[in-house]
Amino acid sequence: MAKDFSTMEDSNRSSNPSIHDVSDPARRTLVLSGMGAGMAALLAPLAGCAATGDGGSGPLLGFQGIATDGSRDGLRVPPGYVASVIAPWGDPVGVPGRMPDWRPDAGNSGADQEVQIGMHHDGIHYYPLDGAQRGLLAMNHEYVDDGLLHTDGLKTWTAEKVRKAQAAHGVSVIEVEQRRGTWAVVRPSTYARRFTAATPFALGGPAAGHVLMRTAADPEGRRVLGTLNNCASGQTPWGTYLSGEENWAGYFDGGDNPTADQRRWGLRKTGWSRWAEHDERFDARKHPNEFHRFGWVVEIDPADPLSTPVKRTALGRAAHEGAWVGVTKDGRAVVYSGEDARFEYIYKFVSRDRIAPAGGGRTAAQANATLLDHGTLYVARFEADGRGRWLPLVHGQGPLTPANGFADQGEVVIKTRQASDLLGATKMDRPEWLAIDPKSGEVYCTLTNNSARGNAGSPGVDAANPRANNVFGQIIRWKEDADFDATRFTWNHLVLAGDPANARPDARGNIRGDLYACPDGIAFDRRGLLWIQTDAHASQLNKGEFANLGNNQMLACDVRTGETRRFLTGPANCEITGAAWTPDGRTLFINVQHPGETPSDRSDPSEPAKFSSWPNLPPGGRPRSATVVVQRRDGGVIGT
Repeated sequence: MAKDFSTMEDSNRSSNPSIHDVSDPARRTLVLSGMGAGMAALLAPLAGCAATGDGGSGPLLGFQGIATDGSRDGLRVPPGYVASVIAPWGDPVGVPGRMPDWRPDAGNSGADQEVQIGMHHDGIHYYPLDGAQRGLLAMNHEYVDDGLLHTDGLKTWTAEKVRKAQAAHGVSVIEVEQRRGTWAVVRPSTYARRFTAATPFALGGPAAGHVLMRTAADPEGRRVLGTLNNCASGQTPWGTYLSGEENWAGYFDGGDNPTADQRRWGLRKTGWSRWAEHDERFDARKHPNEFHRFGWVVEIDPADPLSTPVKRTALGRAAHEGAWVGVTKDGRAVVYSGEDARFEYIYKFVSRDRIAPAGGGRTAAQANATLLDHGTLYVARFEADGRGRWLPLVHGQGPLTPANGFADQGEVVIKTRQASDLLGATKMDRPEWLAIDPKSGEVYCTLTNNSARGNAGSPGVDAANPRANNVFGQIIRWKEDADFDATRFTWNHLVLAGDPANARPDARGNIRGDLYACPDGIAFDRRGLLWIQTDAHASQLNKGEFANLGNNQMLACDVRTGETRRFLTGPANCEITGAAWTPDGRTLFINVQHPGETPSDRSDPSEPAKFSSWPNLPPGGRPRSATVVVQRRDGGVIGT
């Protein structure tokens, strides 16, 4: 979700020191020098995409890179590739007996949308049913554009519009099949399912049943209605789908006097959704604990249409971008996550128990149904010397005591931000997607941008976040000392995004190869090639310091050589997001989010196609987020 800088959450007013505050003066001088000689020397061994991992010896980049496309409204891939649209917003997911067609005039009802593919696709994963020929796609729907969702936009506002908007959020599960080389959605399908802002979710982990989670509608604090602002996603080794609830605070109205706790989570007087006008659970003045019931990582079993989705509170509450799983040598799960907000944190969770195999009549998902409810949560501190440590967010340890407002572990995870503040975690430049290198085990994280870095009253630059007015972003990475459960690590930067033609030193970056800005989605394919997706806002694209960078795009980086090559460019004002491969690596699924996004993030219903009509289904109609299937014409492996 690209954000207008003027509306981004920036609620970390804690006094915990940054790297800048604790670093020695000599190091600080290097950091403050922007991309001058000091910083260039500091980053020289890491420039471009050079990595320390062993990625093998053969070439990874086998496609011809493509040029930027200015503001052209279309999707392009390299010669020898073909891209096809499936699963656009509003198509039926395939629930038997409930498959309403999409109406190009936005005339579908809320009931229709509850069984249609949601709006603004984001994270996506493929779950094989028959290898690379048939499987399930689980995908997120981050938010909505009310100007496109409703025939008259916000001109009128009703309970029915709230129902439809809530139904367009969440997660879709669809069945897809390849027939004679062409992919299509299978309808009807017994697997087809929607999870919306009104779907019942169970609570698991230490916050389940907590007094701060109890509401008038749920006095036991164990059942939440809905998930929302679902951004990135992860796939577990036991076959489930992890989805992060990101900018959920903006859906609540806080009134004139929010509490200190609510202010720390970015609650404003009036949220952007207007849901509270017809669904009072989103009025934090009337139902303050409802505010605590969002901001979690949710776990879904796509293969079991009767399963109940669960919010995993042991992983902490945050503006979660998503969640990604590593496995320790002894078989425990380690879940990494970032919090997409200015000056917020990076986390990891280490499970107490080992991943259990399927057996005894249980699937792997069923055998691990409570795995993520027990373990230790940590927050990262990046030190100025290139080392780092994971700080345990454990009740009773250090300052996390009743005297400091933490009665138990449930309150620690509900107030994860405040706990991280007290521990002195590093305030980052909007941590978004993470990816684990299958060759080296290094963990990568995109820090998309932070234009407030270095502003008066905001944290200054530091070693991990080395640029003031950081509108271009960077990718940071670290290697755990011994295994994924280690409490110490070594870190460095993969790359600083930017354009060397820019006059401002902090806007030039150090990319080796094709240029880009605002790295957001990242994923490794099975060969160890890193794929990078971008999300610059409509107000930035193709102008000013972004003039040479074109539309948002997808690139591939060979981390052994440092070469970055542009693979795909998207339609006007879209975000490119999500990456999932079939097991043979011959089909790539990606999502195009918010084609035709407006600088204000809300379309004019009288001109729905003002900036884009992609994917032109029907021709000239309103723009629709959609899943795109990318294949080689000769049937080969993607990227080779």
